[in-house]
Amino acid sequence: MTLNRLMLGIAFALSLSGCNTDTEQAIDCEQAESCIKFTILHTNDNHGRFWKNDHEEYGMSARKTLINRIRDEVASNGGSTLVFSGGDINTGVPQSDLLDAEPDFIGMSDIGYDAMAVGNHEFDNTLDILEKQRAWANFPMLAANIYNKSTNTRYFDPYKIFKVQGLNIAIVGLTTQDTAKIANPKYTESLEFRNPTTELKTVIQELDDNDSADLVFAVTHMGHYLNAMHGANAPGDVTLARNMEPGELDGIIGGHSQNPVCMEPGSNDKEYAAFKPGDDCMPDRQNGAWIMQAYEWGKYVGRADFEYYNDELHLASYALIPVNMRKLDTEGERTDEFAQAYIQEDPVLFDRLNYFQKQGEEKLSEKLSSTNGLLDGERSSVRFKQTNLGVLVARAQSNGIADFGIVNGGGLRASIAAGDITYNDVLTVQPFGNQVALKTMTGTDLEDYLSDVATIQQNSGGYAQFDGIDMTVDCINKTVAISEIDGKSYTPSNTYTFSVPDYNANGGDGYPQLDYQPTGNVDSVVLYNYLKEHPAIDVTEYDPSSHIVYINSSSTDGCAP
Repeated sequence: MTLNRLMLGIAFALSLSGCNTDTEQAIDCEQAESCIKFTILHTNDNHGRFWKNDHEEYGMSARKTLINRIRDEVASNGGSTLVFSGGDINTGVPQSDLLDAEPDFIGMSDIGYDAMAVGNHEFDNTLDILEKQRAWANFPMLAANIYNKSTNTRYFDPYKIFKVQGLNIAIVGLTTQDTAKIANPKYTESLEFRNPTTELKTVIQELDDNDSADLVFAVTHMGHYLNAMHGANAPGDVTLARNMEPGELDGIIGGHSQNPVCMEPGSNDKEYAAFKPGDDCMPDRQNGAWIMQAYEWGKYVGRADFEYYNDELHLASYALIPVNMRKLDTEGERTDEFAQAYIQEDPVLFDRLNYFQKQGEEKLSEKLSSTNGLLDGERSSVRFKQTNLGVLVARAQSNGIADFGIVNGGGLRASIAAGDITYNDVLTVQPFGNQVALKTMTGTDLEDYLSDVATIQQNSGGYAQFDGIDMTVDCINKTVAISEIDGKSYTPSNTYTFSVPDYNANGGDGYPQLDYQPTGNVDSVVLYNYLKEHPAIDVTEYDPSSHIVYINSSSTDGCAP
């Protein structure tokens, strides 16, 4: 361990015993013999949002203007700036998905990102596409805990050291272990996702042995979960910080859970603040390490201004800066007013990205159908309860070829508003390009299978949406009691065929792996054809009502974590 890092550990131990080194300093940075100032800017979970939305919110060209403005300000005050991403650049917007996220990686390169964590959605495509994305990026993708099984070597660089005014800052990348089950197993079968805490400790030992880092930050795609209560998800940033020795880890720049990590003052890090665009934000701090996350989609740029003096690191200020986000009213609804002064879009990057935006718009605007009400695909719905969009997609996939359908909530990425339904809507809802799989089982075997699938906890991408089956799910005993399938009474000795995404049939989201029959039909194409065949969607026909009943759970909508 370097002398500076040893002193940091001692300082943190003293703070635990009552000497608060952050608030009771005899001198400030300007008075210290050596004062190093640096700023970390960060975003996460871009999910294809290289372009602004219909309300002129976010978008990479405005983000570039903001980041360049901050860079200039920091430099004028003698500081340095680093820019990081918490990963998940892929998947979510058709204009990006159809182009393998090329506009997003080109945009990030143009903005000047310094490094990114590898997210689980970086594996939504085959590895050859990931390699193509590496070539588009002029910055490193970091993941210390992803290994090539055949060579037992890391697939990505584990860390990068940035020299900031004589200070060596190590940035270590880490990816959620859940990637092994939530990425498509066909694309990750050659890779191993190891324990992030173990790998971080290994990297830190290497850095200390070589006396090569004064400060260590982790850029992660693991998620922030209050008080380490991660439920069905793999452990996240809070667990990581608590498992490190004091002084080993200085901060975590995170992603994956897609929340603004702004803590309620006085809650002892146990409660999030009710954050709105333009509000103050206090990041979490665990075991001496600051933990930060900037929500999602580039809606905000996180700004952490650090000062390093007297061999100690201090967070001078922190903010989540809205990128042209609108103010919200007391009901939480978007208003016409921007939360902060409007940020002009960088004209050069705007022109580069506009080329990609226009490429697919003509095809994406094709009208397929219409709906007389909202088809609910919100993340806060499809991972927690049965929804009408879950029913519709499951019905489309099982239509004419199976007795009932199953889709994972995590495979539904957006709602469809009342009105016309376009091809763009289809690809936004189902951007992954999974194929529909079929499996035939006896009723007895089906009960065993559904006992695993239907009891997957809420707040997980594996939470199952159903159509064509009525059953009661016992969350404690992990059993199901089926009453009807396809409108007919259930008989255990009969055989039944169901549809399920091949992603799940291959073991994704922790589903049991199946020896299934591939249909060769891509999910988005199936939904496209179903909507063309049903030009007027009546939402009452897709009401999930009480077909699935959950018992022995604190929630009536699913098995609560």
